Amino acid sequence: MQTTTSQYRKLQQHLDRLPIGFPETESGVEIRILQHLFTPEEAEIAVFLNLLPEKIQKINKRLKKKKKNLTESELEKVLDNLNEKGAISRHITQDGTKYFSIAMLAIGMFEFQVNRMTKEFYTDFAQYLEEAFRDEFLSTRIPQLRTIPTEGSITPELPIMTYDNIRHIVTNYNGPIAVTNCVCKQGQDMLNNPCKQTKMREICFIFGSAARKYAESDWGKVLTKDEAFEILKQAEKDGLVLQPSNTEKIFCLCLCCGCCCEILTSAKPLENPVQYFATNYRAIVNIETCIGCGICENRCQMDAISIEDGKSVIDYSHCIGCGLCVTSCPQEAMKLEHVGHQRKPPKNTGLLYMSILRKKIGNAKFIIMLTKQLFGKTF
Repeated sequence: MQTTTSQYRKLQQHLDRLPIGFPETESGVEIRILQHLFTPEEAEIAVFLNLLPEKIQKINKRLKKKKKNLTESELEKVLDNLNEKGAISRHITQDGTKYFSIAMLAIGMFEFQVNRMTKEFYTDFAQYLEEAFRDEFLSTRIPQLRTIPTEGSITPELPIMTYDNIRHIVTNYNGPIAVTNCVCKQGQDMLNNPCKQTKMREICFIFGSAARKYAESDWGKVLTKDEAFEILKQAEKDGLVLQPSNTEKIFCLCLCCGCCCEILTSAKPLENPVQYFATNYRAIVNIETCIGCGICENRCQMDAISIEDGKSVIDYSHCIGCGLCVTSCPQEAMKLEHVGHQRKPPKNTGLLYMSILRKKIGNAKFIIMLTKQLFGKTF
């Protein structure tokens, strides 16, 4: 029988092969994170899950080859329990067929801890972020989220693609939209470090089948589109950055601040943090009309604006084109413009993560991994 440590280490190594990996640390904090979510027996089973969703029968066939004899109903019970703990992903089709897949730490297991977050888990996550996961999370130049302009900053003079237009995205989305609590803010609240930007907590949107999952699991609630726009209106007033999934077919939308959001706070102290964001816009200031009131400086969640000689100055190594400075300028001295190179997001979630993984491991290993999954093996 394996030791407990080796069971978790095998799972850590399995997770580290995902598009956003799960690297080992000297402190072993990554093992503690897994222990929050998996029993040793569950960790043994989780290593047989793939990145792509699969039916129980396919997963169980792999288990039996390793002489791990569970009936399909026993395996289904284990995987359902892991899903309920937010440790793996489960998708249920309209005919009731279940598909299971491994989940990354983020976006994934961390976000699945919404409404069940503990101080111990968040503390370990924060330590892991410092020791290894921030570098892993930011290492890809294909981010999981992108930044789009807040609605009030879009003017007739700024041509904007539909996938960058929040009103078009929500209005034309054909499927359920749910809202859930911000898991980052829940963690910060537990550390007695409440958000300085907004009092709102239900500010993370989930779309499609995931929205149904969140509602059914009581992790969130389904919204009408009018209700969604009310939240977005208040978010713009409070000064929150719009960060949808980096896909044309949206699967999530985060409303982020510079004091709680793990993405903004992780990137902001780094040199040239804009390189870690997918954005098509940046702010520009009209020096003639700017009065240096400092409102934009206070609104900026990336510390990209300062007041020098009575005028706003923009640091383009930090500006991510969110448009919050535009909506708050009393002199209308701020506006957005296109950056030189326009980024079109991948069409859907699958293409996004396949692109990240291909860039991470190279074409040859990528093809081998897909071939293994095609023949029912773990990657």
